[in-house]
Amino acid sequence: MLKVAVVGVGGISGAHIPVWEEMEDAELIALCDIRPEQMEKYENIKHYTDFEEMLNNEEIDILDICLPTFLHADYAVKAMERGINVICEKPISLNEEDIDRVYSTAEKNNVKFMVAQVLRFWPEYELLKEIYDTKKYGKLLSGTMTRLGCYPRWSWDGWMMDEKRSGLVPFDLHIHDLDFMVYAFGIPEIKYQYRSKLPDQDFFTVNYDFGDFSINTEASWYATCYPFTAQFRFQFEDAIVANENGKMIIYLRDDEKIDLSEEAEGDTGNINLPKSNAYANEIHYFFDCVVNDKPVEKINPEELRGVLKILKSL
Repeated sequence: MLKVAVVGVGGISGAHIPVWEEMEDAELIALCDIRPEQMEKYENIKHYTDFEEMLNNEEIDILDICLPTFLHADYAVKAMERGINVICEKPISLNEEDIDRVYSTAEKNNVKFMVAQVLRFWPEYELLKEIYDTKKYGKLLSGTMTRLGCYPRWSWDGWMMDEKRSGLVPFDLHIHDLDFMVYAFGIPEIKYQYRSKLPDQDFFTVNYDFGDFSINTEASWYATCYPFTAQFRFQFEDAIVANENGKMIIYLRDDEKIDLSEEAEGDTGNINLPKSNAYANEIHYFFDCVVNDKPVEKINPEELRGVLKILKSL
């Protein structure tokens, strides 16, 4: 039974904590946040408002970091220097040099480290990568990826709206799509980019060139109450693969289509996406790497470095 602690009990922790609570071979023993009220609903877990105190008092096998971006690298290093395995919310940092610092600390202390880039574990995106890798519908010709939302005025201490602490839309929002593209297709070149950044909103569009195809992307924090939207549409030689409006559909020639978002009823032979939680998928993957002493291969520092370099240029 591995003992787990979570530091940072804000919005994203709500997707992590239930996973740890449901795992049979893990015990969530402690939470840490400078705001005691954030931990009140978790009555059966120890609460700390001081990170060092938690590390001194508890025997922790895995630390899950759900802190604001600018704290990720420092807290990961502190934990790993004590021999604790670390899974950390994205991004690893705003600074490329932190990648070597974090990974060298993990190697020196013989512990596992992983950045929780969740799209790599999301069924719709995993299927897209499989279709690309197998050329099931021929070569990829073009793609679009969209990730839009409203300005995060709700963030603690306004940290998400502070470029020095969050990196704004490139590092907080667009990083999801860019990281997946680098993971699935390799490092692209920027063909075109446009950005409109104001004190209360941030929007940009970027066209990435992969040689044989290009992918157009857009990301935003709008000043209005625009609903969160995350979609993609990819054109292959023999099909359009689209994840739009909550549905995953493959459009084939001759007006045929495969709706992967429909639930199978009985033994119909329908092809359906697995009904799974991508946050659970990434946590279970990391947990398995720790328990069975496997290398964390699905996310590597070279790809993370490529992503940060591009984000810095936007």
